Amino acid sequence: MARAFERPATIALPPEAGAAGWALDGLVVPVSESCAGGAVIAPPHPLMGGSMESPVVTEIAHACGRAGLHSLRFNWRGVGASAGRASDEPEVADVDFRAAMEFLSESVAAPYVACGYSFGSLAALRASRQSPAPSRLILVAPITSMLDEGLLLDFPGDILIVAGQHDEWVDTRAVSQLAVQAKNARVEVIPGCDHFFMSGLAELGRAISAWWDEIASV
Repeated sequence: MARAFERPATIALPPEAGAAGWALDGLVVPVSESCAGGAVIAPPHPLMGGSMESPVVTEIAHACGRAGLHSLRFNWRGVGASAGRASDEPEVADVDFRAAMEFLSESVAAPYVACGYSFGSLAALRASRQSPAPSRLILVAPITSMLDEGLLLDFPGDILIVAGQHDEWVDTRAVSQLAVQAKNARVEVIPGCDHFFMSGLAELGRAISAWWDEIASV
């Protein structure tokens, strides 16, 4: 259910995604003052209960709002009110993410930030090769074994990667080493926190806000 400051969104899927009229369920958080751009936020794995109501996804949206970004988060197909059947196929996730980016671009001018949590962070990274293309990335708990290192190293814009110290799916040492090789990447490791950020939501939001304040001032 949308909160007072959120607006429901119906994100049209392309005809090749399924039946005519299929759409994804979304939530928009508009900004009341000068807009710094837009952000699309992808939820975690659709077959593992991942939805746009995830506390982590919601915290990312709030942090984007504090940065002056008009944000859109959505449910993968087959989740919540989104049409279709849930899938773990990257190709399906990429179509869903691109539909969300296109929806956002209809009402908000660039620059765009592609964001995601866990499974969603991998889709956000792959969105760097789509159009409209993001100029910045926020990747929260990206699963190291599935991370496309080439895309990360080739991305020309700023990247923030946030993970918990005790995340069993994120090798923070390997990700940190990779970030050193990337053009403009930063890794923030939240102490005492695991993949689900049950004890680190506030720290996650602060990490995003601090990173944005720094890059926006350059």
